Amino acid sequence: MKKRQDYISWDEYFMGVALLSAKRSKDPSTQVGACIVSDKNKIVGAGYNGLPIGCDDDEFSWEKQGAFLDTKYPYICHAELNAILNNIGMDLRGCKIYTALFPCNECAKAIIQSGIVEVIYLSDKYEGTDIFKASKFMLDKAGVQCRKVESKISKLVLSFHEGDV
Repeated sequence: MKKRQDYISWDEYFMGVALLSAKRSKDPSTQVGACIVSDKNKIVGAGYNGLPIGCDDDEFSWEKQGAFLDTKYPYICHAELNAILNNIGMDLRGCKIYTALFPCNECAKAIIQSGIVEVIYLSDKYEGTDIFKASKFMLDKAGVQCRKVESKISKLVLSFHEGDV
């Protein structure tokens, strides 16, 4: 018997973990996940966009528009920052981060400071905005490689039905 040929690539696997992490987000409009991987292809951190630990998500706004303090923006911790903060306690120098959306300027600062050397993203839907122009400028100047994930598959379905195992 020969080995399976239709297994997923490392990029598909780690982006899949980032996308699965995003499913934990309670944000009604945008769910983002991130996965940090060592140079040995070991997952060392994961996160999703949400409120900081100890903040009750029923007591904060999830609105996108309105007065700044009445929106989600001053309170939400982005997936990339959460993945960095939630890492297993190791030095992240030389690691890669997989993220559903290209990181904003604030997350880019944390990525650079933590020593992550590569950003692999699925979507760059905000690329024309100043925040993301600043992010790309900083990542480029810091020597952090950025690339869009390449995948041979368009979707991956998971089943929790025990008969499918």
